[in-house]
Amino acid sequence: MDLHLENFRREYTQGGLELEDLAANPFEQFNRWMEQTIKSGIPDPNAMTIATVDASGQPSQRIVLLKSLDDKGFVFYTNLGSRKAQDLKQNPKISLHFPWYFLERQVKVCGVAEQLSTAEVLKYFVTRPRDSQLGAWASQQSRPISSRALLMQQFESMKNKFAKGEIPVPDFWGGFRVKPHQIEFWQGGEARLHDRFEYNLQPDNSWTIERLEP
Repeated sequence: MDLHLENFRREYTQGGLELEDLAANPFEQFNRWMEQTIKSGIPDPNAMTIATVDASGQPSQRIVLLKSLDDKGFVFYTNLGSRKAQDLKQNPKISLHFPWYFLERQVKVCGVAEQLSTAEVLKYFVTRPRDSQLGAWASQQSRPISSRALLMQQFESMKNKFAKGEIPVPDFWGGFRVKPHQIEFWQGGEARLHDRFEYNLQPDNSWTIERLEP
């Protein structure tokens, strides 16, 4: 079937990006864009694609939700037995991508993932809806399973097990903080002449900014 994908094209005309528009610190710039993204009303503004590499060198990507950000890095949570967590255990290098294409924008982050402390994980886990807490217990993420019915059986089993009282954090569940050394901000432009600016972390912990050709 020929879907004629080559015919799908449009101009990017929502706005440009200049050096004087940017904050000196990439975290401040990211927060500006995230705030604008949230106000735009697009679904899941904190959704990001994360890319990891396994022991054989095979890259893998998946979408997760950014749960917090400060001047130390970008934070997400996951089952520590998952494919992504196992990849990061042997190779902590990671890339994040925020695909805000409704706004003709994207942000790319390159850095290293560090596992969060137990205290940080607990602080977040207790804020999750109860069913999400149970889901963390029910799923052995990334492992094969014969049917959805079996998955739901596991969920009901956990629901019965923790029917009373608070649900503890599974010892196989945690989170990561991505400490970036490079962050790129991309704004679509007409004639495919997009605006791209890259922040790079320096040894003295300052950031340099340079424009990249589209």
